[in-house]
Amino acid sequence: MDKLKIRGGKRLQGTLDVAGAKNAALPELCAALLAAEPIILSNVPRLQDVTTMLKLIRNMGVTAEHHEDGRVTLNAGALNNPEAPYELVKTMRASILVLGPLLARFGRARVSLPGGCAIGSRPVDQHIKGLQAMGAHIEVAHGYIEARLSDGLTRLKGARITTDMVTVTGTENFMMAAVLADGETVLENAAQEPEITDLAEMLIAMGAQIEGHGTSRIRIHGVPALTGCLHQVVADRIEAGTFLCAVGATGGDVVLRHARGDHLDAVIEKLLEAGVEVTRETDGLRVKSPGAKALVAQSFRTTEYPGFPTDMQAQFMAMNVVAKGTSTVVETIFENRFMHVQELQRLGAHITVDGKTAVIQGGAALSGAHVMATDLRASASLVIAGLVADCETAVERVYHLDRGYDRMEVKLRAVGARIERVRA
Repeated sequence: MDKLKIRGGKRLQGTLDVAGAKNAALPELCAALLAAEPIILSNVPRLQDVTTMLKLIRNMGVTAEHHEDGRVTLNAGALNNPEAPYELVKTMRASILVLGPLLARFGRARVSLPGGCAIGSRPVDQHIKGLQAMGAHIEVAHGYIEARLSDGLTRLKGARITTDMVTVTGTENFMMAAVLADGETVLENAAQEPEITDLAEMLIAMGAQIEGHGTSRIRIHGVPALTGCLHQVVADRIEAGTFLCAVGATGGDVVLRHARGDHLDAVIEKLLEAGVEVTRETDGLRVKSPGAKALVAQSFRTTEYPGFPTDMQAQFMAMNVVAKGTSTVVETIFENRFMHVQELQRLGAHITVDGKTAVIQGGAALSGAHVMATDLRASASLVIAGLVADCETAVERVYHLDRGYDRMEVKLRAVGARIERVRA
């Protein structure tokens, strides 16, 4: 099993490229199922979840190729198997995103419940309720969602859908289902993440009629068919935010090409308050930091976009650990999102956790140790802590990291970090 070895204490200096967003690329690969014409996506990251999604749609009869330059060429003209089997989706919750497009184009779908999900847990039940409102007949049996058009329908029908909570994948599924539905669909309480907007822009390029994306109310007018398109996947705001925190903690001066400051307002605001300088460039962001010892720790509360993202909580906490002062972090989105705390403590962090709240006593002098990644963003926080710590830090289970970051160690090494991957 691969691990990362990090020797901390180096300031970061130079330029790096921010990859395309996984959370935009995955639904956009599913959107290709809506058209029988070729689609080209550029800036698609090389990540395990992307590879899994490509395997999944190939299994349906789609031709798909991931090129060295980051382009993916797709053609769903020969799609003949609207099924997502358990073997291909068990490791990837995003597989639920094929349900809407398959129903919209073929009138039927058989999709395994994503790994670890049970009916009644969010957000799978929301997906089902919304598609039922659009005229789908759905049964759940033997771990599969069996979906078809209700008797008498030849297409899904427009509907007003209000979800019980904000769900990103739910909003994406409904939007993809609605673009080929008969009539108008209105999504209330819709997610507002930039990845939603990016998907909508791709669908519009394919001929869809969508208004209000990026707000809590999205209106979609169904059309008879969609065409092929060219689309560039938006830059990954979480990768960009992770590098912002890394430079903040280590000190240095780095340009993040392609990073979108307008997608990171809540994170950038906290970085500025901490004492990190972030400026917007023509094609990206520049971050300058005097290093953690000169920073002031910041309290924050995670919430839905445009609030502080839960996917940045662990990385910012790693910076708070070494900044001056006491800070409080409240996690409101996910349970068990403090699993990185115990590993940061192994490096010398002073953190106490009570339910959804973590209190960090800043100014810790971190020293290298063996630590274990427990999830995607936790692993990123350990890398940041390792870049600051004395001596050597070894981060185990980096397959978690590889699910969301495209060659992180290569990019960090290019700006001066002493980090290497050790193959198992």
